[in-house]
Amino acid sequence: MADGRRILTVFGATGQQGGALARAVLEDEDSGFSVRAVTRRPDSDRARELERLGAEVVRADMDDEASLGPVLEGAYGAFLVTDFWADMSAAHEKAQAAALATAAGHAGVQHAIWSTLDDTRDCIPLDDDRMPTLQGSYKVPHFDGKAEADQFFIDAGVPTTFLRATFYWENLLGSSAPQRGEDGAFELIYPMGDSKLSGIAVDDIGRIALAVFKGGTDFIGATVSIAGEHLPVAEMAAAMTEALGEPVRYRPLTPDAFRGLGFPGAEEAGNMFQYYADCERIFTAARDLDAVRALHPGLQDFRTWLAAHHDRFHLS
Repeated sequence: MADGRRILTVFGATGQQGGALARAVLEDEDSGFSVRAVTRRPDSDRARELERLGAEVVRADMDDEASLGPVLEGAYGAFLVTDFWADMSAAHEKAQAAALATAAGHAGVQHAIWSTLDDTRDCIPLDDDRMPTLQGSYKVPHFDGKAEADQFFIDAGVPTTFLRATFYWENLLGSSAPQRGEDGAFELIYPMGDSKLSGIAVDDIGRIALAVFKGGTDFIGATVSIAGEHLPVAEMAAAMTEALGEPVRYRPLTPDAFRGLGFPGAEEAGNMFQYYADCERIFTAARDLDAVRALHPGLQDFRTWLAAHHDRFHLS
């Protein structure tokens, strides 16, 4: 660009992770980067807000490979993320990842961050009957499909950092919000037993991604696994009780009971939480909080996040 800032093409810019990175860059006048925000709907309210904040908003669709090259043209870096939950198909998500890898390779981006996840089958093999196998060859499809897609970026010769996040605390404001129990008390319902749930604030994912881009070649080829805190769900409920001024308790279910709740994606989510619980030691060890905080000193723990977001809880 004319002002000397290097372009970061940010996919998912109106979503959670991409939006967090876009905001982090736009708020940091000294980052040395500008934002090219990619969306399927440039006329959406979120896209227009990014434009107002200084982003260049462009249209592309990961299902339309021809649209990907132009939005990567001339970009120094790219943040690449897919949304499994749009249709809950690992095969579709992998096809989108393959298209992104091919386009990034052809465009010659100097640094890509691929938002990926751990392969749960390293801990719970397909022949392990602790949990059902889903979509033919996965234990947790939205983890395992992304993990398989890592190879696309390697094969395409894209200089890539593999960023592995975890459970968003923002889920507690929506899909995983406390539910009112039969006695009227609010409950967090998870199949986690006493195991620790690794969580992170979405905004911190964006700030960490920006730190990785600033670090440049130091992070090429690296896997960066991140979290804000590892906390038993009972302690999360206690912290919410204190912050919200409303009793919140933890009601653990068995994984089978959770999978049987019947909501869309219940089996997927049940397997995910069982993986978090059964593979707690491996998963949390990969997310060294001191190392994450060295990358992003402002990293929030759960109580800090709660204090900043308690007004967004609508308990009724």
